[in-house]
Amino acid sequence: MKKALIITGIVLASLALIFGVFAVVNQIGEKQMNKYIDTFSAVEVEEPLAPTFGDGEYYFTTDREFRVMQLTDVHIGGGFLSVEEDKKVINAIAAMVAEEKPDLIIVTGDVSFAVPYISGTINNAIAHRMFMRLMERLGIPWTIVFGNHDSEAYNYYNRAAVSKMYDDESLEHCLFIPDGDLSGEGNHVINVKNSAGLITESFYMIDTHAYTDKDPLGIKWDYDYVKEDQIEWYADKVDAHKAANAAVYATLTEEQKAAFTDLLEPKSLMFMHIPLTEVKAAYDEYVANNRQNTENVTYIRGFDGETDEVVYCSRTDVALFETVKELGSTKALFYGHDHLNNFVLEYKGIRLSYGYSIDYLAYSGIDEQGYHRGCTVIICEPSGDATIKHENYYQDKYEPLYKKEVVNMEPYKAE
Repeated sequence: MKKALIITGIVLASLALIFGVFAVVNQIGEKQMNKYIDTFSAVEVEEPLAPTFGDGEYYFTTDREFRVMQLTDVHIGGGFLSVEEDKKVINAIAAMVAEEKPDLIIVTGDVSFAVPYISGTINNAIAHRMFMRLMERLGIPWTIVFGNHDSEAYNYYNRAAVSKMYDDESLEHCLFIPDGDLSGEGNHVINVKNSAGLITESFYMIDTHAYTDKDPLGIKWDYDYVKEDQIEWYADKVDAHKAANAAVYATLTEEQKAAFTDLLEPKSLMFMHIPLTEVKAAYDEYVANNRQNTENVTYIRGFDGETDEVVYCSRTDVALFETVKELGSTKALFYGHDHLNNFVLEYKGIRLSYGYSIDYLAYSGIDEQGYHRGCTVIICEPSGDATIKHENYYQDKYEPLYKKEVVNMEPYKAE
C-alpha cells in the first residue's frame, strides 16, 4: 500500500512538472504569436458601417447591399505543437477579410482546438485570446457562435467562461451577446435596417451546444441539440421583428409603402455550428436518388468529403427546421462542423449551406489539403434577398501578408 502511494505520488508530481513546463512554454509561445498577429493591419473599407445597440440587439443601417463573411472551424491550437498551423490560420483569415471587406464577420464555431496531443495544451483560452486579438486588429464588426471544440470537458474553461471572454467591453468590434437566460451561450440576433427604419435582414446566431451528457468527451460523436427555449426565442424574435416593421410601415408615405411591401415580413438567415438532422435527411435522400434532385432536395454546389455518416449531426430531431419553415422568415441555414463537407442543398425550400472551413490542424494531413479551405460570402440586398458565394482561399485574389502554402487542391475523402 505504501509503495503504491509513493508510485502514485511520483506519477502525479511528474505530470505536474510536465504540465508546468508546458504552461511556461505556451505562455512564451502566446507572446510570440501576439507579435505575429500585430504585424497585420486594419482592413480599409470605403463605406464602413458602425452598428448601434438597442433593445438587446445590434443594428446596422444602410440602403446599400450588406456583405457578411462566414468563417468556420478555425481550429487554432494555441500550444507549442501547433505554432506553424496557427500562423497559417491567421494569415489565411487576414487575407480573405482584407480582400472581401465584409460589413460583418460571423464565425460558426470551433475557434479553439486545445487538444493536448495535437496542439500541446489544454488551455483553450489561448486560442480564443489569439483569435480575438486578430479580429480586433482587422477592425471589422464580428460575432461568433460556439462549436463543440471551443470548450472541451478537459479544457481549462467551460462554455460559460468562454462566453465571458467574448462579452468584454474592451473588444471594440465584437457584437457577441451572451444571453444567459437561454439554453447554451450566445444566442443572439443582429439586424440590418434601411434608412426608413425597416429591418431588411436579420442574422440569428443559435448555440448548438457540444456533446450529450452520455458522451461528455465526444468519443461517441453523440452531439447535443438545440433546446426548446431557443426555438421559442427564435420564433418570438421573428414575430417581434415583423411587428416592428409593421409599425414603421404604417408611418410611411404611400410611395414608400409601395416600394417596401416585401419588408412587412423581414427576411433572415441563421448561423450555427452543428448541422440539424434535416441536413442529413436531405443529403441521404439526394444520395439515395443516385445524386439526382428530388421533390424535396435540390443540389446547388459543393463536395462531400467526410466518410461514413458524412453529415455528423445530433441524433435527436428538434422542431427548429419546421419552425423556420412555418414562420417563413429564414431563407438559409449556415453551419460548419464537418470540415471536408462544403456542399449546399436546398431542402423543402430552405437553403442548407456548409461553410468552407479554415482547419489546418484537426484532421491528419489536412494542412496539406486545400479544396475545403476558404470562406462564405453572403450578399444581402436592400430587398432582403441574399446571394451565397463560396470562396476558396487559394484563389489568386487572396494575397496574404506571408507566403501562401502549396497544397493539394483535389477533393479527397477523410480516412
